[in-house]
Amino acid sequence: MSPEAIIAKLRVTLPDAEIELEDLTGTKDHWKARIVSAAFVGQSLIARHRLVFAALADEMKGLIHALTLDLREPGE
Repeated sequence: MSPEAIIAKLRVTLPDAEIELEDLTGTKDHWKARIVSAAFVGQSLIARHRLVFAALADEMKGLIHALTLDLREPGE
């Protein structure tokens, strides 16, 4: 899956997000994402993860095999 497609999908749920993606294996199915969004303010780490995984639910069924997340609110 292309990084542009992942970012577009995430922007539906997190329109203000600053998103950095790193392809960990070169196969476009193992990703590391650093996301900064105001949507994470006041959210626990688990709630933040759930929000991102819900946004990518269909992709996590096959196109994305692994996703490492660094999720922060602005100023963190």
